[in-house]
Amino acid sequence: MSDGKASSGRIRTEVHGRVFKIIIDNPAKKNSFTPSMMVEMSNAITLLDNNNEYWAGVVCAEGADFTSGLDMPKFFGPAAQKAEISPSNIDAFSLKGRCRKPIVTAVQGIVYTIGIEMMLAGDIVVAASDSRFCQMEARRGIAPLGGAHFRFLTRAGWGDAMYHLLLCDEFNAERAHSIGLVQEVVEPGRQIERAMELAQTIAKNAPLGIQVTKQAALKYIEAAERDAIGYIPKIKDRVLNSEDMMEGIRSFVERRPAVFKGK
Repeated sequence: MSDGKASSGRIRTEVHGRVFKIIIDNPAKKNSFTPSMMVEMSNAITLLDNNNEYWAGVVCAEGADFTSGLDMPKFFGPAAQKAEISPSNIDAFSLKGRCRKPIVTAVQGIVYTIGIEMMLAGDIVVAASDSRFCQMEARRGIAPLGGAHFRFLTRAGWGDAMYHLLLCDEFNAERAHSIGLVQEVVEPGRQIERAMELAQTIAKNAPLGIQVTKQAALKYIEAAERDAIGYIPKIKDRVLNSEDMMEGIRSFVERRPAVFKGK
């Protein structure tokens, strides 16, 4: 999906029969996302949704880690870059519409912040046993803005969701499986193969039956999701203009503990 060099990060895609494979490709930087990669991910998810030849999708990543999250200096501060997502697109977090096709996500190594939010925007997650999860935005003076504030609840329930959202702690694949964020745990190196197996199995079923099953399930939660998505601008206003956010970014860049003031 990108003409850029792999060293700057990109999203690649492959077609395997009826399965559309979307690959995060920035391993030199722990697959952290740049603004242009967010656009490319949106383009790929939208193509999966629009192309009737694709009946299922797999989202995965090159290298040892799924993603460490945003490449923060490229999103905030004087070095920030801009990249526009088409208004008609499904975004990477499926906040603007959901892909009609089922998506299996394969994760490994570091699965931080937007990594959790992207996997929760899909349907089934296969995790390597070395996966490490953390929704750490509040450590950096911001907050989850890609759907974790409601999809974590949908998958894990209130207590387990608040436990991890408020502690901002790191937890392993076994824990993620026990609370429902992950559906299968496999040996490291097998997660993409297993995700492809599941997607190929799904693609053997009648595509319309699969799609309406997903759409019917989404009807159950879509009203609550609309309210939660509608609240995101208020969250942004509260945290993105705060002194704490700037301190969080500075402390991250300077590799030191943050000193927050609550304002």
